[in-house]
Formats: sequence, structure tokens, C-alpha cells
Amino acid sequence: MLPIKKIFCPTDFSKPSYEALKTANELALHFSAELTLIHVVSPIPTVPASPAPKGFNFLSYQQEIEASAKKLLEQVTQEKISREIKSRIMVIQGNPADEIVRMAAVGNADMIVIATHGLTGWRKFIFGSIAEKVIRLAPCPVLSIQVSPDEE
Repeated sequence: MLPIKKIFCPTDFSKPSYEALKTANELALHFSAELTLIHVVSPIPTVPASPAPKGFNFLSYQQEIEASAKKLLEQVTQEKISREIKSRIMVIQGNPADEIVRMAAVGNADMIVIATHGLTGWRKFIFGSIAEKVIRLAPCPVLSIQVSPDEE
């Protein structure tokens, strides 16, 4: 099998992403690999022609969201990742699929472990699939963990 030294596992803090994290944790233990837990914060959409509400600071709000995500990632790391594993966390801003792929390339990931939410039909058409895009564009092998909507 490939030498697996760096595993990236994106999370949106959902049950399916925690299922993927379980698998990533087991793989990291088996291969003595480093596990990087990633959360991507989408930018706050703004309408360029309209001014921000008085007293509302978009930059400050975005920073609060990122700080909250970092704190939650630290908690998830403590609760769900084995102490025997070298782990890191990353909070990134941008389009989730694009940023996961970009960080996997920049970080020389050997594998990405990602959950699929099992959307089908119109739900998949409307919401798209981050996992599907990551699988298509990733610079390394991707292990997708299928979780049916019933298990969410």
C-alpha cells in the first residue's frame, strides 16, 4: 500500500463528518500518520451596492466565526482523536471543496477522508456535493465514507 504519512479530514461538525473522522483516526493509528482536521468557513455574502447595517462589522463577525470554529475543532480533537496520533487543526475561509483540495496539495496530503451525506435527486442538485468535487479534484487518494441521510 502507499506510504500514508499525512491524512486530511474535513469536518462540518455533522454526525457524518464524525463518522469519517473515526475512520481517519483508525487509519492514522494504523499507519502512524499525522491527522489534520480541517474546517472551511464560507465567506459572509454581502451585497456590494448596499451599505452594511450601522454598527455591524463584517470583518469582526467573520473573525468571530473562525475563532468559534477553531475552538470547536480543538474540542473535537480532544474528544475524538487518539492521543497517540500527531494531529493538527486548520480553519480556512473560502469555498469548502476548493479549499480542501488546495490545502491537501499545499500540505502534501497522502489521503483525504471525507463523509458523503448521501444526498440524491433534487437535494443533490440543489445543494451540490462537496465530497464529489473533492474526489474529482484532489491531488491524492480520497476515501469517501458513505452516510445515509437516515443516520444523520
